[in-house]
Amino acid sequence: MVRTVDVLACEMADAYDGLTQVLSGLTEAEFAWEPVDGSWRVFLDDQGRWTYDYAIPDPQPAPFTTIGWRLVHIGLCKVMYHEWAFGPQELTWTTIQTPSDLGASMATVERGQGLLVDDLASLSDDALKRRVLTNWGEEWPAWRIFTTMTAHDRHHGAEIGVLRNLYRIAGAFHV
Repeated sequence: MVRTVDVLACEMADAYDGLTQVLSGLTEAEFAWEPVDGSWRVFLDDQGRWTYDYAIPDPQPAPFTTIGWRLVHIGLCKVMYHEWAFGPQELTWTTIQTPSDLGASMATVERGQGLLVDDLASLSDDALKRRVLTNWGEEWPAWRIFTTMTAHDRHHGAEIGVLRNLYRIAGAFHV
């Protein structure tokens, strides 16, 4: 009999593998590249703290985001979903440490993925139905945390792949 936790683990692993393939060989220049004026990015704020552009609700239309923004967003979301669904529920968007560069961002993505993999491994199929919190206070069945993060990896991984192609092509015209 196939267990739901095993199916979710396989889907999470496949999505994460795809994301890591897209990120393979990523450079600091790609991470920081702003393809259009007004792109949302990772930056040092007036208080000397690293942060990234964000607004709730998103402006319409939403601003274009850099590869760095997307990578930071992936990592911080993984950590925050773990924190509120399975962790101590202490971190907030103002207290979480925003990565400042490619290396720190990759480490945050890896850390967040590891936390979620461990969370899923600790659950039974029945426990997947248990209600857990999100960082904005909504309750979800536990399984939804994992399907959301799987979709998130695929969505932003595809965007990063396109941006990397655009970066490569744009650079070819500036030789």
